[in-house]
Amino acid sequence: MNGLINYVSCGVLWLGLLVRAPDLLRHRRDPYLRAICAVLGLAGLCFLLGAPPTVGAVNRLSGVPNLAAPLTYAAITGYCAASQVLVVHWRGGPGVRRTARRWRLAYAAVLLGIAVTFLLGDAPVERRTDLDTYYATTPFLAQMILLYLLAHLTAASVTAVSALCWARRVRGGLRAGLLLLGTGSLCGAGYSVAKLVAVGARWSGRDWSALGTTVSPAAAGLGALLTVVGVLVPLVSPRAAEWSRARHGYARLAPLERALDELLTRRTLRLPRPRLASPTTRLVWRQTSIHNALSHLQAYFDGDLYDRARAASLAATRDPERADAAAWAAVIGAAVRREADPACGAPMAAGTPGVLPARLPGPAALGRIADALAGAAPVPPATAAPSGTTTAGGTTTPSGTTTPSGTTTAGAA
Repeated sequence: MNGLINYVSCGVLWLGLLVRAPDLLRHRRDPYLRAICAVLGLAGLCFLLGAPPTVGAVNRLSGVPNLAAPLTYAAITGYCAASQVLVVHWRGGPGVRRTARRWRLAYAAVLLGIAVTFLLGDAPVERRTDLDTYYATTPFLAQMILLYLLAHLTAASVTAVSALCWARRVRGGLRAGLLLLGTGSLCGAGYSVAKLVAVGARWSGRDWSALGTTVSPAAAGLGALLTVVGVLVPLVSPRAAEWSRARHGYARLAPLERALDELLTRRTLRLPRPRLASPTTRLVWRQTSIHNALSHLQAYFDGDLYDRARAASLAATRDPERADAAAWAAVIGAAVRREADPACGAPMAAGTPGVLPARLPGPAALGRIADALAGAAPVPPATAAPSGTTTAGGTTTPSGTTTPSGTTTAGAA
């Protein structure tokens, strides 16, 4: 009798409405958004008005026994109309506005029928939870009960079938949302079926009122939860996928940032680390810091080393993108060491052989360079020393690092 299921369901639905409200404010003329918000708002209102404490308060304040019943049925009918309009906009095609208007007119007639039958009927005894079965044999009230239950069952069934059929033709977050919405609508249909069975039992002289007081509220509550999640999943899933990609990209760039860390710190090229930021913001921060370092190192890039490292990697992998990444990894590693070495810290001469790409690497190329530095795309050893560099009793790696004879270093700082 405390109506906990009703109030929790109402809160869940109105929370979903609150999430969609900003979109509705930005796109007030979007009929699809208006239909979604109407479904969430009216479904929450149904649960609020149907809670036993609310029923008692409405009846007491109005002075009319059982006035809460037609008000609740009216909210349910409005929810049914909004559900049908939502389905119509989902399907699209020609005549969307005309079809939506017909559904609204049909359920407006149901609303009128509920009001008229309640006024013509006689319900002197207040029933907060079992009005459907208690007055199932009362003239006019029985018609009112049957009218709203059939209207709700029609709306829930059409919504469930439409959502589940459409889910077979789409993928991703939209499919998950449609499956949840269709399942929630099936639970909503279960609410009407349980009520109708209880009413039918009452007509045959049996008392199955427990179906209407226990099974129906549970089905309606579960349907509300699935409905709101189904409506929100298509909205949330693109952002969740974007954040997942950003987290992966952020972690992927870590080896490249580590190679540039000393330079970024010494030259104060790293931007302040964002606090409590989204994965996308953290990724942009790391990309910007890396680009700051690469812009500073441009004067130290060795075009000849780039050509030789790329040719060696291309011969080994037959993959131009991996070859470019390996060449950039070698050039960046050599430039970091040259910039940090006081003995040879001067920029490369203007006449240095070799041709570097005209632009610094973009976001996708930075990821491949980080893979090369991490060893995911190893750089094959070069066969000659980079221009302007001599070795003494050692072997030169693609990054330009001189090592003792018989030893090869990785092409990263």
